[in-house]
Amino acid sequence: MPRYCGQELPGYLKMGKMGWMLSVDWTGRVVLVTGGSRGIGRAISEYLASPGLAVAVNYHSQDAEARVTQELVRAKGAECEVFSADVSRACEASALIDAVVERWGRLDVLVNNAGITRDALLMRTSDEQWADVLATNLNGVFFCTRAAVRPMIKARFGRVVNISSIAGLAGNAGQANYSAAKAGVIGFSKAVARELASRNITVNVVAPGLVETDITSKMNQSAYDTIVQSIPLRRVGRPAEVAHAVKFLAESDYITGQTLVVDGGLVME
Repeated sequence: MPRYCGQELPGYLKMGKMGWMLSVDWTGRVVLVTGGSRGIGRAISEYLASPGLAVAVNYHSQDAEARVTQELVRAKGAECEVFSADVSRACEASALIDAVVERWGRLDVLVNNAGITRDALLMRTSDEQWADVLATNLNGVFFCTRAAVRPMIKARFGRVVNISSIAGLAGNAGQANYSAAKAGVIGFSKAVARELASRNITVNVVAPGLVETDITSKMNQSAYDTIVQSIPLRRVGRPAEVAHAVKFLAESDYITGQTLVVDGGLVME
């Protein structure tokens, strides 16, 4: 294993255009994507897939859609199995991680993508709408990450990439529950990144803006057009562009506790 400043580095060195570069060998690695049956989750599962890699696709109720994702991943030469679990429930999230580790003997990358929306103005938001969104979008990240880091700590290697949203950075009218949950994901990720850094486990966040999914296809056309006009790049994002950001963070060894915004410039800090 190569060393730098006296420290061992994962992967191997290869000659590139700019000299010797570190390249991570993902052969034999195992990736779990929650909420991977469609949309951004499907794109992430497919984009991360490569020969020698295993991808576990989690879904809650969309079995047929999850099977489509499975075939797309397998077409890329990766192993793939689907796992049904409601990550908002601690027992099911823990059982999901156990099932993945039992199948492949390890878990190297966790992508917490599962999420739901229950939009309403604050005064009209019910207790149930608030609780449901927090349960899946924030508690689910906690439950899955808590279970996943156990095998990662044992292996002294792990990558956690959590999917947040620009709503968690700037807020969004009618989405107080969603914005609160996604902001919580960012704070959670920073705290856990500090806890796990010494174990060679990185924790990062991807915060997408408006992306082409089933949810955006149901938006009011006028509201949709208004948002697009406010995006400096004048278009919505594609699921594959979010997936590219996830892959970048999963393959990065020296980035942790960071939030990568993929929004066409809509939110600039």
